[in-house]
Amino acid sequence: MPRSVRWWAMDEIARMAGFYAAHGVWSVSDGEALIPFLGHVQADGKQSMERLVGDDAVAIGQESFRAGRDGWVRAVLVVDAYLHLDTGRIDALIVDAADYGPEQRSVKMAVPYRPGTTSQGFGVYRPKFVEVAGVDEPDYAALADAFFAGVDSHERAAAVWNAHLVDESV
Repeated sequence: MPRSVRWWAMDEIARMAGFYAAHGVWSVSDGEALIPFLGHVQADGKQSMERLVGDDAVAIGQESFRAGRDGWVRAVLVVDAYLHLDTGRIDALIVDAADYGPEQRSVKMAVPYRPGTTSQGFGVYRPKFVEVAGVDEPDYAALADAFFAGVDSHERAAAVWNAHLVDESV
């Protein structure tokens, strides 16, 4: 398969990841806990999202994401977790995005954030790639561009994201 077709699929995965990451940032910006959610696109292009509730919501979401469902072309799972960095533990949204085509491809990212309950207030740090699968040599710059195009496509959430960007990196 030509590289351009593979990268088109990766671009779509990263763009969708950005859209739902922005939705997650918007959801936690007021200090509330994130209700994990799955966003998915059907073969006909219809996009939907479902919130996952209950004690085992994350596990159910991970299983649904891993297996996919009939008719899903792509999906994104967003959960709230901690990211362990050299500087210590920080809150982060973990964003898993995948394409369910014959050649599975996926992107996993972390969006570190500072909860609004801190004395400094809510803040969003630079996202980090955790894993890219299904391509030999990931073009991280192109994936980042697609991710941020997805963030920007969620206008209300992008406004919150951009208003709370933290200059420093973690």
